[in-house]
Amino acid sequence: MCYAIVKCILGEMSLNKTFFKYVSRNISGMIAISVYILADTLFISMAAGTDGITVLNLALPLYGLLFALGSMIGIGSSIRYAIKKSCGEKEIDHYFSNAIIWQIICSIPFIILGIVNPQLWLIIMGGDTSIVNLGIDYVRIVLIAAPFFMINYTFTSFARNDNAPTIAMIASIGASMFNIVFDYIFMFPMKMGIAGAALATAISPAISSLICCSHYFSKKSNIKFRPAIPSPGLFVSCCKLGISAFVGEISSAITTTVFNILILRIAGNVGVAAYGIVANFSLVAMAIFNGLSQGMQPLLSDCYGKGQHKEVNHILKLGIVTGVIFEIIIISFAWIFTDSFISIFNSEANLILAQYAHNALRFYFLGYIFAGINLVMVTYFSATDQPLNASVASITRGVIAIVICAIVMAILWGLNGIWCSFMASEFITLLIVFKLHLNKTGE
Repeated sequence: MCYAIVKCILGEMSLNKTFFKYVSRNISGMIAISVYILADTLFISMAAGTDGITVLNLALPLYGLLFALGSMIGIGSSIRYAIKKSCGEKEIDHYFSNAIIWQIICSIPFIILGIVNPQLWLIIMGGDTSIVNLGIDYVRIVLIAAPFFMINYTFTSFARNDNAPTIAMIASIGASMFNIVFDYIFMFPMKMGIAGAALATAISPAISSLICCSHYFSKKSNIKFRPAIPSPGLFVSCCKLGISAFVGEISSAITTTVFNILILRIAGNVGVAAYGIVANFSLVAMAIFNGLSQGMQPLLSDCYGKGQHKEVNHILKLGIVTGVIFEIIIISFAWIFTDSFISIFNSEANLILAQYAHNALRFYFLGYIFAGINLVMVTYFSATDQPLNASVASITRGVIAIVICAIVMAILWGLNGIWCSFMASEFITLLIVFKLHLNKTGE
């Protein structure tokens, strides 16, 4: 359907088919990832009720931090690799090895914290004694598995940039299916509780990386891992292009943390659980836009590296039109099926939880009127070697605007102000993004 609409608007071009090939595979893979997070939430709500969802929501910023570091290094390195490859440079697969080594180095503090004092994370996030006791094993497993979460970004993003988007899609879907199946096995037949959910989640990125290895060990691969001394220069160079991916991931952690703190003061654990339901459905919506963005990136970088500016602009138009279509679909689903979505995770039939989540889901998802376009534009800035614009847009969206809007609107309108702050921050970001783009095109 999206292809037909875009074809009607923008005309038939061979580039359209390539665009939708990459985008459809990446959206499928990203949705698969978000589905296993929904499965996590469902099984945890069945095993531990409202408190279990609260633990999961307090742990979400930890996932965001790990994903942010992993994406900054992995995606940034793969973008730099794609641009260099398009410019005709040879012997550039050292970007792959360097990314993996630095991700392992960055994971060491998380592993140490997981071994020594995992409860510290839940305490910092505002969890009370009962929540800390319930969630300590969950957080410990996630922290110790930090290298798996980070390295997976390098394996999947380099596969996409090495002409293997299908392998990256299969890796994401395969890992997600493993997670869903073993979530159930670990939590219920093996009676591991929510720690079982953490274990299944921790193993899944390792499964994804192993599937990607089928490409790296094949004759089609232009990339090989070569042990080497980590290069700080390459690290910094790649992270400049990965900063937008970092902020894109860390923004969810920051948003969740700020929202949790504000909601705890207004509505307690039940309010946080309601936000946990919304946050998990939001991950599905964000997965669609992340899939769109990551599918565009190899094409944008390749055309930019070859100096094909007309094609770059066409890909950007395709991305924006497709993003708008998905925005309309996502908001419509959120408003039509609000209570049906909430009931899936309200296993205790908690009326207060249902009431909080009803307003939260509807108001929060209005932010996707603008969010999809913002993500497309940030990816465009990164993929075309505009790290400053990408950083400004990402930091505005993921840190400054959302924090200020959430605090101010919570003071003015309480819980409903918090739910609407996402829409306000995305609108502010949209204005800044187009100002940056106009300044660039006007040069």
